Amino acid sequence: MATAPSSTITLDINGEKHTLPVDHRTTLLDALRERLGLTGSKKGCDQGQCGACTVLVDGRRTVSCLQLAVAAEGRTITTIEGVADGGRLHPVQQAFLDLDGYQCGYCTPGQICSAVAVIEEHAAGWPSAATDDVRPEAGAPELTPDEIRERMSGNLCRCGAYVSIVRAVAQAAQAPARATAAGEVGA
Repeated sequence: MATAPSSTITLDINGEKHTLPVDHRTTLLDALRERLGLTGSKKGCDQGQCGACTVLVDGRRTVSCLQLAVAAEGRTITTIEGVADGGRLHPVQQAFLDLDGYQCGYCTPGQICSAVAVIEEHAAGWPSAATDDVRPEAGAPELTPDEIRERMSGNLCRCGAYVSIVRAVAQAAQAPARATAAGEVGA
């Protein structure tokens, strides 16, 4: 009987290196949850359709149920457990709390990780399917509710907290501008 191929890999997760043996078929989600005890990312559909397992890999949104752990070696992984800055919540986390961007909370970790990336993508000027003018010289589109809904469309909320989620993303997107105006950046 043949044994499944396996390797010992090192994953850089939330600023810490984790070395572990894995079967080559192990998903990043299963490595995070089952092998490393990082249970913030949730297993929803296990087919990449609901977004509950969303993490950031090199700053980009990734549904970790479809990402193989071995393919994540050498990349920087941020889970919901690593989004906050020490004891200070990330502006997206704070906005979700302030505006009730969650109900049961199951999808919230994936929603927050996606929202962090959405705000970065928007700030970098990346267009979405809802962007009217996609020419580079047009600059970043206004982050309207339609833009936010389109950009967050890969994350489902079975409770229907979408209105609050959109408001939370919009508020968090304004946080860097408010922090700069208040002199908090670089302090």
